[in-house]
Amino acid sequence: MDVHFPSCCLSLFCCSSEAFIFYVESMWVKLRKAVRWSPFMQNYKKQYPWIQLAGHAGGFKSGEQGTILKKASKAEIECLQKLMKDSLSPYVPEFKMIVNEDEHDFIQMQDLLQDFDQPSFVMDCKMGTRTYLEEEVNKVGKPRKDLYLKMIAVDPSEPTDYENETRSCTKPRYMQWREQLSSTATLGFRIEGIKRGENNPDKDFKKIKTEEDIASVFNRFVGNSKNLRDKYIQRLKVIKASLSSSNFFKTHEVIGSSLLFIHDAKGSCGIWLIDFGKTMPLKNGTNINHYSDWMLGNHEDGYLTGLDNMINIWTNMDCEKT
Repeated sequence: MDVHFPSCCLSLFCCSSEAFIFYVESMWVKLRKAVRWSPFMQNYKKQYPWIQLAGHAGGFKSGEQGTILKKASKAEIECLQKLMKDSLSPYVPEFKMIVNEDEHDFIQMQDLLQDFDQPSFVMDCKMGTRTYLEEEVNKVGKPRKDLYLKMIAVDPSEPTDYENETRSCTKPRYMQWREQLSSTATLGFRIEGIKRGENNPDKDFKKIKTEEDIASVFNRFVGNSKNLRDKYIQRLKVIKASLSSSNFFKTHEVIGSSLLFIHDAKGSCGIWLIDFGKTMPLKNGTNINHYSDWMLGNHEDGYLTGLDNMINIWTNMDCEKT
């Protein structure tokens, strides 16, 4: 294939190789800026607004187009590999592979926002009447000042005299208080965070506890749309039916997992099960029904209690827009 340089390039080359190199570098800088500010690249950068909606900062990175990278844990890898072969697979982000970046292993998985128009609306609801493992209760550990500061930021009157004196509290104490504070203990789920379009995530739901308050938040999330409400109800019911036939669900204690709600301005919507870092297989023939009250040693998680209450709240919610 013949390559033709502009006459100005040939002149520059003849006069000075340094000038030619400068010309090429200048053209590359302009090209790089054009690519960086192209609509495609800007849209690509906006593919990941939900990944820091809840959880630890730095746990996610953007992957190749259509995927995200989540910092890997052995428990979550094993769960996702099992779920890809389970009846729940349509309701879980597709597991791709394990990749190593910056000396850390990451799970490459489906980007759930890929098929939604921007801006998208995303809500994370933590499921179950308990979001901590039984071993975390047994392993008290050292009192932590950061947990004490989180506690008094929400309720300065909550710490005991000893906790105020040491300005610290243990992790089990903090987690149990956190769940009694929210709707986790009473309804079996809580709202972790909501992101509306390009706005910053809203995580101020720690004291949202009653069905009425939750219904109000749900209604604002869907913009008072009956159409979106009905689609979400249908999706929740399908997920519940899939849970009843899932071998994975029958054989695992599902702790700290969330339902991720996504919709866009065109009315497309979906719900997926995410976060399996604390989901553990049941051992020694243990059976749970995901409904019974938790007592130390019985491994009940209250997942279905939360799902039923969530469906009821969505169903009884009044929406004015069709």
